[in-house]
Amino acid sequence: MLENLNLLRAFGGIFFIFWTAFNTALVDVVGSEQQIPLSVVKLWASAFGGEIKSIAAKYSGSQLLQKKYKEYEKDVAIEEIDGLQLVKRLAKNMEEMFHKKSEAVRRLVEAAEDAYLKHEFDADLQYEYFNAVLINERDEEGNYLELGKEFILVPNDHFNNLPVNISLSDVQVPTNMYNKDPAIVNGVYWSESLNKVFVDNFDRDPSLIWQYFGSAKGFFRQYPGIKWEPDENGVIAFDCRNRKWYIQAATSPKDVVILVDVSGSMKGLRLTIAKQTVSSILDTLGDDDFFNIIAYNEELHYVEPCLNGTLVQADRTNKEHFREHLDKLFAKGIGMLDIALNEAFNMLNEFNHTGQGSICSQAIMLITDGAVDTYDTIFAKYNWPDRKVRIFTYLIGREAAFADNLKWMACANKGFFTQISTLADVQENVMEYLHVLSRPKVIDQEHDVVWTEAYIDSTVSLHEKSFNLADDQGLVLMTTVAMPVFSKQNETRSKGILLGVVGTDVPVKELLKAIPKYKLGIHGYAFAITNNGYILTHPELRPLYEEGKKRRKPNYSSVDLSEVEWEDRDDVLRNAMVNRKTGKFSMEVKKTVDKGKRVLVMTNDYYYTDIKGTPFSLGVALSRGHGKYFFRGNVTVDEGLHDLEHPDVSLADEWSYCNTDLHPEHRQMTQLEAIKRYLTGKEPLLQCKYFVKYTCDKELIQEVLFDAVVSAPIEAYWTSLALNKSENSDKGVEVAFLGTRTGLSRINLFVGPEQLTNQDFLTAEDKENIFNADHFPLWYRRAAEQIPGSFVYSIPFSTETANKSNVVTASTAIQLLDDRKSPVVAAVGIQMKLEFFQRKFWTASRQCASLDGRCAISCDDETINCYLIDNNGFILVSEDYGQTGNFFGEIEGAVMNKLLSMGSFKRITLYDYQAMCRTNKESSDSAHSLLDPYNAFFAAVKWIMTELVL
Repeated sequence: MLENLNLLRAFGGIFFIFWTAFNTALVDVVGSEQQIPLSVVKLWASAFGGEIKSIAAKYSGSQLLQKKYKEYEKDVAIEEIDGLQLVKRLAKNMEEMFHKKSEAVRRLVEAAEDAYLKHEFDADLQYEYFNAVLINERDEEGNYLELGKEFILVPNDHFNNLPVNISLSDVQVPTNMYNKDPAIVNGVYWSESLNKVFVDNFDRDPSLIWQYFGSAKGFFRQYPGIKWEPDENGVIAFDCRNRKWYIQAATSPKDVVILVDVSGSMKGLRLTIAKQTVSSILDTLGDDDFFNIIAYNEELHYVEPCLNGTLVQADRTNKEHFREHLDKLFAKGIGMLDIALNEAFNMLNEFNHTGQGSICSQAIMLITDGAVDTYDTIFAKYNWPDRKVRIFTYLIGREAAFADNLKWMACANKGFFTQISTLADVQENVMEYLHVLSRPKVIDQEHDVVWTEAYIDSTVSLHEKSFNLADDQGLVLMTTVAMPVFSKQNETRSKGILLGVVGTDVPVKELLKAIPKYKLGIHGYAFAITNNGYILTHPELRPLYEEGKKRRKPNYSSVDLSEVEWEDRDDVLRNAMVNRKTGKFSMEVKKTVDKGKRVLVMTNDYYYTDIKGTPFSLGVALSRGHGKYFFRGNVTVDEGLHDLEHPDVSLADEWSYCNTDLHPEHRQMTQLEAIKRYLTGKEPLLQCKYFVKYTCDKELIQEVLFDAVVSAPIEAYWTSLALNKSENSDKGVEVAFLGTRTGLSRINLFVGPEQLTNQDFLTAEDKENIFNADHFPLWYRRAAEQIPGSFVYSIPFSTETANKSNVVTASTAIQLLDDRKSPVVAAVGIQMKLEFFQRKFWTASRQCASLDGRCAISCDDETINCYLIDNNGFILVSEDYGQTGNFFGEIEGAVMNKLLSMGSFKRITLYDYQAMCRTNKESSDSAHSLLDPYNAFFAAVKWIMTELVL
């Protein structure tokens, strides 16, 4: 859903003298005929602006820090960032990281195929395996259940603190399958040999998370082993064969035409089963596939009439649109299958010639309760002898009178026949066509590596309720790399038997670790998209309805780059990246900050290239001006280490100074601890030459040491201020802070921790105001866009009136040079009580130029309303405290319009293409058909009962 946002932005230097001094605006509303002299307002502005800026500069130590960086000006080297070289280097790093993951999967493929080659099927095989649902379960007498013997589980922070077994895998079998079926037992038995490969992979690459084998028979072997919990209905409907990673690895892209019989004989339950069959087929189609649906009786009825004669991409939006139209189908008349087949063949042929489709496999899916002929003349005309279009026939209902014709049609056209008698049969029977389409790959032994778009890990989601995971723990955005596993046995090799698919998940945060945020500048960022233009990672991607909650948007995995970088109206950037080109693109952009309250307007230069070995392309955005420059400082290790020892020094937790995921014993280390151990040689593994490329970023650490040395004097300065603070001085200032371009932070409290008005400020709970993997703190970003030396002020935003913030944050940027292109090396600021800030304002507003001190007018006058608003139009001071933090236009609309017409503010229109109305029904990334057989069955029972009543 498109959401139109109108934000305001003011321009410094034109809105009273007060605006120049303080970067805010004093607005008067005349409540009577009394006029307020402009000179008086200027006096108030000057008095308040001068005093509050003096306080901010004094307690932040901004002048001292600026002076210290100036002292090193001659010793630093300033470089203009070569965006193309940067993006190529980052792409190379990601390519190597992705290659490690795919090699782990390749080792699993080899082990699985070798194990199956040595195995002989035994219909009577008895094997007690670890069933993921039954492990550690006991009966009433205290004995372990069958397939539920003891399985040691230990919470592991690398796996979201879930209890896991890192020595063994276990097996999940869907509820609708018999867990001791001979095919299941044999498959579980030979795949047991994957355990040692799982463990070996994890030893080689400790950053790996879930590894698994999804069998064509339906069972799912997962490492590390974990216990699965049924839902409230006692059902685990998860079927690995429905997952995108399985379908993509098992088959090639395909063009599909679905023919649905809606003749009179299909009335009732048959039509319900037919609709469910179509829906299940749609679930197996991915973004690289194309499709259309035709219903037929005496005439042809395109399910979507606007898409007559063509195929559309099988993305989520299109599939959901067609599902809605399926409900409109009803049965009547006589079925003329010959007309439908002619239309389907013509459509596939014409679409193939356009070059727009998958340019790979083609298929016709026929869903009917019978065929009176074999229609061999039609097949001879369109499909023989090459048989490029496979025919899959689904006989609906229990009767088999016309089964022979449908079987012949499928077999004569390299397809498959199946009969679907009940709703419960739909899912299992639909999946069969995937194994047929996989045969060419199996026969040719094409072990293609596939990568999925970003999705939220359902394995963790399945355990959220069981283990009470925190909101920020339960949802992990990731991609999956998968490969098919084939039978290599001589007697079956020519038949093309798919054994299953192996895969491993790669969290998106792993990609971010390869991105040196300090080289991208304050507003710069990296992003990646798929071959379909969908976002893999982007700082503006919002997969959830509400930040910090678990409710995901239904289209979160298919957000297009054009929906985020929407200023690119002609999709120049998107198309170049989809086509895997390398290049540069520039445009003016409008970026919102502070939860959408404020806007920054800047010009970005985009650099992009492809990530080889994957379907992904990488982009880097650098903002012009200070964002295009980087500088290198130089201090000794001893100097830097000494100044890192201060207890109030911290580093960005989400930045990768040292990769502490490579060894389990490092995972509890903070980044600061890892750096210290690395520099002192106390942790040999961090200095191991084998891992040197993946452990610590030497260049970043050198700059951390430089920033630590230059910023160290401010600690003594803050301490001196605190010691010399008298009882009657500026008691409203509570916190001073600084952050540097390397993610280093220092904090000083002028009050006790328990006395802080805002307890969350600069903590992990306050994500907007700390260094994150994809953005600098809000106070840093806003300060960087102001005139050097000026402070920017704001009240932390809260949507709840009861939780109005009682503090004001002020910050300013520190530049290395006076030049506007100079890198912004740091930002400093203070946080003060709102009451203290407002008191200073009211005191200033009582001043006047009268010699006797008697002022004719002030903000105390009952006929006058005074406001202090910031540069985005939000109220900082008002006589009505309840208005604080609100948008000024909501309180005084007429005055706001006047300010707009005067040019004091500018209205900026933004578009939010990710905005979405929240629906009651949760959508699952794993395709809603996982529960469809059950939901559809109960729906059918309800329908039958209604029919009987009627």
